[in-house]
Amino acid sequence: MTTTTKQSSVLRVGLVQQAITSNNKHENWQASAQKIKALVEDGCQCILLQELHSTLYFCQNEDVSNFDLAEPIPGEATAFFGALAEQLQIVLICSLFEKRASGLYHNTAVVFDKKTDMAGMYRKMHIPDDPGFYEKFYFTPGDLGFQPIETSVGKLGVLVCWDQWYPEAARLMAMNGADILFYPTAIGWDRNDTMEERKRQQDAWETIQRAHAVANSVPVVVANRVGYEVSPDTNGEGIDFWGHSFITGPQGELLALASDTQEQLLMADIDLSRTEDIKRIWPYFRDRRIDAYDGLNNRWGK
Repeated sequence: MTTTTKQSSVLRVGLVQQAITSNNKHENWQASAQKIKALVEDGCQCILLQELHSTLYFCQNEDVSNFDLAEPIPGEATAFFGALAEQLQIVLICSLFEKRASGLYHNTAVVFDKKTDMAGMYRKMHIPDDPGFYEKFYFTPGDLGFQPIETSVGKLGVLVCWDQWYPEAARLMAMNGADILFYPTAIGWDRNDTMEERKRQQDAWETIQRAHAVANSVPVVVANRVGYEVSPDTNGEGIDFWGHSFITGPQGELLALASDTQEQLLMADIDLSRTEDIKRIWPYFRDRRIDAYDGLNNRWGK
């Protein structure tokens, strides 16, 4: 009797956890490019950048002059990062402040697949509005739905920051065929929070995203900002972005975890062939009661 050995399909993914200290886009792009190149030298084929990596996190206050930071897609940023993806022959996921039209702006992720032209884009669907995170002032909710982006390394389910708290978003991406979920992120602590509250918040943030991996049997890649960014308001506290970027496998197992306080390049090998095996062992999609979920379309209750 002969036996056959299944060939694994291993993808080395990487992410950049970066501290941003100015609104000089070109300097920030060059710094990101150097970090991307370092990941490529270590064999990374697919790389994620953090949310709104071109500038400081400008949503700490409401200021119409910040709309000047936005740019069209395609534009200068997509030309820069697209050329980088083509030069390095990688899949690259970027996060940009998109000016779609006069008075119409989005928080948008774009994906390049080894060439300058975009493979696809995703506009952030869930928009928060909290002290220090006044995103509703700047961003129109996305209108592209939860559609994975087809690339040479698989179908990438790209979501953005606040989207990461919603199991519906992860589920719909997975149902539409996403092989991996990616979350570019900008989250941190209020300086008035106690150490106990900080730990609770960070633990909840990590747990919910690892749960998306478990519930959908897909790996998850999360790139967060890191470092303190001062508030543009003189009486503002600023934000300590907590880093803690991570990569999980399809059972939520941590494959790599970054520092809470330092810039870091993170990478992990993901065996994409495991997804099918895990879905056979834990057949959540088989057992979903789609006949009983109509209530999910309600805002609350019946």
